[in-house]
Amino acid sequence: MKISTLHLIELPPMECSQEGVDCKVQLGNCSDEDWKMPRNKAPGSPQCTANVKAKRDESGQFVPIINLTWIQLPDSGIFSLKGTEVRVVETATNHSVCVRYIFRNTLLETKNPRQGMWTFSLDRIVVIPNFKYQVFVTNLPKPNIGSYTDITNITIPESFWNKEVKWSVSKKNDLVMTIKFEPPEFSDQYKVSISPDLHPESSHIVIKDNKTFLMVNFTLEAWWITHCSLDLVIQPLSVQSMKNCLDYREKVNICPFLPDAPVAFITLVILGLLLGILAAVGCCVAFLQNKDSHKETPSSDISTCAKGKLEWSPVQEHKRVIIIYSLDHPLYKEIILKLCAFLRAKCGTDVTLDLLDSVWLSTIGRIQWLDTQRERISKSSDKVLILCSPGVHAKWKAMCGERKTRLKEDERSPIGDMLTPALSLIIPDFVHASSFHKYMVAYFDDVCCEDDVPAPFNVVVKYKLMKHFEELYFRILDMEKHEPGRVKCIEGIRVNDYFNCPSGRALRDAIEAFHNYQLRNPNWFEMELLDTDDEKEETILESKFPINYIPDTECYKLIEEHKAHAFVNMIKCHDEYFLKCSIAETGILVNENSSVLTTDVHSSGPVLSSFTTIDVKGLPATKPVAQHALCLQPL
Repeated sequence: MKISTLHLIELPPMECSQEGVDCKVQLGNCSDEDWKMPRNKAPGSPQCTANVKAKRDESGQFVPIINLTWIQLPDSGIFSLKGTEVRVVETATNHSVCVRYIFRNTLLETKNPRQGMWTFSLDRIVVIPNFKYQVFVTNLPKPNIGSYTDITNITIPESFWNKEVKWSVSKKNDLVMTIKFEPPEFSDQYKVSISPDLHPESSHIVIKDNKTFLMVNFTLEAWWITHCSLDLVIQPLSVQSMKNCLDYREKVNICPFLPDAPVAFITLVILGLLLGILAAVGCCVAFLQNKDSHKETPSSDISTCAKGKLEWSPVQEHKRVIIIYSLDHPLYKEIILKLCAFLRAKCGTDVTLDLLDSVWLSTIGRIQWLDTQRERISKSSDKVLILCSPGVHAKWKAMCGERKTRLKEDERSPIGDMLTPALSLIIPDFVHASSFHKYMVAYFDDVCCEDDVPAPFNVVVKYKLMKHFEELYFRILDMEKHEPGRVKCIEGIRVNDYFNCPSGRALRDAIEAFHNYQLRNPNWFEMELLDTDDEKEETILESKFPINYIPDTECYKLIEEHKAHAFVNMIKCHDEYFLKCSIAETGILVNENSSVLTTDVHSSGPVLSSFTTIDVKGLPATKPVAQHALCLQPL
């Protein structure tokens, strides 16, 4: 049966109206920003419960679906409620579906006509067994600051069989295994089988026929039983299901019921065979050693290379790498994407890249996304790969007070420059030697050079790609390449053979394409730079944040670290103008040269807000910076 991805059952057409609510269903579009209103007037968070059940889809097969039910609390937020948005995200792929219930009328009472709380449900979102999902339920309109979202994490089980199954073994002339179970509502016929096939009949088909319990007997030929673990499978017939999610499967152990003689006899036979095999292996080893003793013994200082192909197994723990880089050029971006594909396809390594996670990144914001990655790295064996290039070096110098660097590819990207906030978060780790093992610094020597590596990264090993890719991969695996008496190698990822696979060949072609472009355009990086007019930027800044407007604020210093690189202020605002604004950036991070770094917004309400300013140079003092940056993106 073909496995479908996360999707909706659209037939029959969905209905959401009920007594007192005229409602329509909107599918697929949750990206618009029209559903906003001031936080103190927005409806609160719904209370949501989620479970998983099986349901027939348009084709008639049973599929697992998420069954959602949410209630609206009977408070004043009911009167501003215009609908509810449900978004389900597949954790492994970030694929999502969205459904909105849009109310055509205003609710006039805090409770429904039956004096119960307003309750809504959705049972049309099809999911995949063994996958993990996040469910976001948000009332509409949304608050312009912060979030009133109910978030639920749910893992889809492999099987939806929820009825009791019992089995027993009795001893007569032969062993008789009896299976008794309560049939679910999926089917009227069930196929019951056990394997390996140790009985005259391979399976039994039983008919429900309005019975509460069904019973099946299997006769086991005990003298032929060579192991004790059997697989019991019960399958509903005449129905189709995704990945056989309606089947019942159980491993049963019949060892206590087996006669003593067969097991003892078989055990002796197996031990005899094992001893015979060991004796044969010992003779072969002795013969080979005697044969090699007449040859010249190699010197002990020669290293051997244990060549072996790394095979990815779905049950082993994946290694994960987060890649930090600069969008210097479209051809360089192509190299980054091809490197990710090579790491995944050839090396079996999970890769986290902003370009591949743009949906979730745009949902939670750049700094929150980066901080989430840093938090995960600190609690796991994940690594950070910093790919240095001319853009990385230029942006680092800009952070140190030199001229700001703006690249065309950053301007084209919907998520903008991710490198600068990433450096702001990870550079403090390079003060502590204990953090070095988390970070790997590399550059593609065909299109970049060692001079592109910022000064703080000189304390760690720098890898040339693809020349040193094998050493880099051993770092990812937390393994040592060199051991006493031998050197371990991995086929298919070294500089002379990485291009023998499709993903490696695509990576090599991308590197050569950018290298050839650089040969034709020696000043390619200058061509990618955008002119920065400080006066023009200052005019734009003043037009957005008028200097002659001084809001009524009080500044409180919250945290001042002993390091010189950052401190944070908290702003308490009573100004009515500020309460009508949407703060886009939060927390003030200022280095010792008064450079203002960028982070995302989190507001605790209309009265007390924490925030950071945008990346603005030349603002002389912290308090004026806070005052001029209070109101970003006025609505």
